[in-house]
Amino acid sequence: MNTFNAQLESEKIISFLQTKLESIGKKKLIINWSGGIDSTVSLYLLAKAFPITNLTILHLPYETSYEDEFLPIADYLQTTKAQFHVISIKSMVDEIKTTLKISDSFRVGNVMARTRMITAYDHAKKLNALVCGTENRTEHLLGYFTRFGDEASDIEPIQHIYKTHIFELGTFLGVPNNILEALPSAGLWEGQTDEGEFGFSYKEADEVLSKFYDEKKTVEEIETLGFRNAKKIIEFSKKNEFKHNVPYTL
Repeated sequence: MNTFNAQLESEKIISFLQTKLESIGKKKLIINWSGGIDSTVSLYLLAKAFPITNLTILHLPYETSYEDEFLPIADYLQTTKAQFHVISIKSMVDEIKTTLKISDSFRVGNVMARTRMITAYDHAKKLNALVCGTENRTEHLLGYFTRFGDEASDIEPIQHIYKTHIFELGTFLGVPNNILEALPSAGLWEGQTDEGEFGFSYKEADEVLSKFYDEKKTVEEIETLGFRNAKKIIEFSKKNEFKHNVPYTL
C-alpha cells in the first residue's frame, strides 16, 4: 500500500469539507455516531472543520448503546448533550419486523441501517443540514454497506481512505484508545464483527484491494506475493459491485 501521511490527509479533508459546504451554501451537518472508529474519526474531522454548534451528533442504538463511550469524546470536543442526541430505534425496527414478518438477521440489519438513515435525514430536513457519511474505502470497494442505509449520505470525508489508514488517522487525531482497539463491527446483531463476516482481515483486504484496484495487478500476481485470500477478497468485492451501478436505466 502507499505510504500514508495522517497530518497531510487531515488537512486535505478539512479543506475539502469547508470548501464544499461553502460552495453549496450549507453550514450545518448531521452525523450518525455509532461508537466505532469510522464515525469517530469523521466526527473529529468535522469538529476541526466547523464550529461545534454547526454539528448535530446522533447516536441511534437498537439494543446496545455506546453512550457512555461518548463522554471522553464530548470532553475533547468541548460539546454538551445539546448537540448529542441518543434516540433508540428499537420500537421503529420492531414494528417493521412484526409488520413484514422478518426474522432473518441480515434483513433485520438492513432495516436497522435504513431506519438510522431515515432518522438522520429527518433531522437534516428540520435543520437545513447535510448528512455526513462515515464509509471508508475498504467498505466501499467490498460493497460492505446497506443500500439506502449506512451508504446514504450527502458528503463523505473518509471514503477514499483504506481501513488500515483510518486507524492511523484516528491515532493522529487523538481518538480514545478504547475505540481504536475495539473490533470493527456494524453492530447489527449480538457478537457481529466485520472480519467475522468477511472471513479475512481488514489488513489483508486493504493490501489486496490496493494492489488490484490501485496498482492494477491480477489476482494471480497478488497471490504470488503471499496473499492467500486474494481470490476470496476480490470475489467478495465483485459480488457486490452491482451496488455501485444501481439503479439500472435505459
